[in-house]
Amino acid sequence: MLIEILAEDKSGSVVVRREVQKICSKAGIDTAINVRPHRGCGSFPKDLDAKPAKFANSLLDLLPAECRAYNSVYGGKDLILIVVMDSDDKDPQSLRSGIYEVARKYAPDVRSVVGLCTEEIEAWMLGDRKALLKAYPEADVSVLDSYEQDSVCGTWEVLCRAISEDYDELIDIGYPAIGHYKAQWATEISRYLEPENNVSPSFTTFKYALETALKNPKPIVRKTSF
Repeated sequence: MLIEILAEDKSGSVVVRREVQKICSKAGIDTAINVRPHRGCGSFPKDLDAKPAKFANSLLDLLPAECRAYNSVYGGKDLILIVVMDSDDKDPQSLRSGIYEVARKYAPDVRSVVGLCTEEIEAWMLGDRKALLKAYPEADVSVLDSYEQDSVCGTWEVLCRAISEDYDELIDIGYPAIGHYKAQWATEISRYLEPENNVSPSFTTFKYALETALKNPKPIVRKTSF
C-alpha cells in the first residue's frame, strides 16, 4: 500500500508521518509513506476547475489540481491520500467538509482521509502528555494542566511556555523564526507519541478515519470527466 500525505508545512510533517506509520503498523499493514509539505494552508481557488496560479504553493490552493493528478495516476490502486492541516481560526467542520468535497469530486477513485489539528499541530503533541514528558522531562506541568485540550488558545504558545525557558522571547519573536523551534519540538515529541494514548479529539477523529480507510478495499475506478 502507498500513502501520500499532503501537509501544510514541514514542521508538522514529521508528526503526521510517524503517527500514520504507527497506526498502519498496529493495523498490521505494510505501507510506503510519502509526505508532501506545502507553504501554508492558503485557501481554495475561486475556480476549482482551473489550473493553479503560476506561483501557487499552499495546500488548499493546489488541492483540486493535486487530487486530479492523484486520481489520474492512482485511481483504483492501493493508495490512500491524506490531507492534514491546522484549522487555525477556521470552523473545523466546515473546513473538513470542504476538503472532503474537493477530494470526492476530483479524486473519486482514491481513498481520502482528512486530518484537522485543532487549532494547530501542537494540539496533537499536547494530547499525549506521557510522550511530551518523555521528550521534555523538565516541562512545566502547571502550564500543561491549564491547557484545555483542542481549545483555540494559541496552542503553540502553550507548548512553548511548557517546555522552553526562553518562552517569552520566543513568543515575542513569533513567525517565521519560530518555525525552526516548532520543527524541533515536533521531531523530539513525535518520537514518543502513541496513537492509542492521544486524548486530542481532533487526532482521534483522524485516527478513526485512517483506520476505517485501511480496512476498506480500494475503490472501483469510475469514468469521470475530471
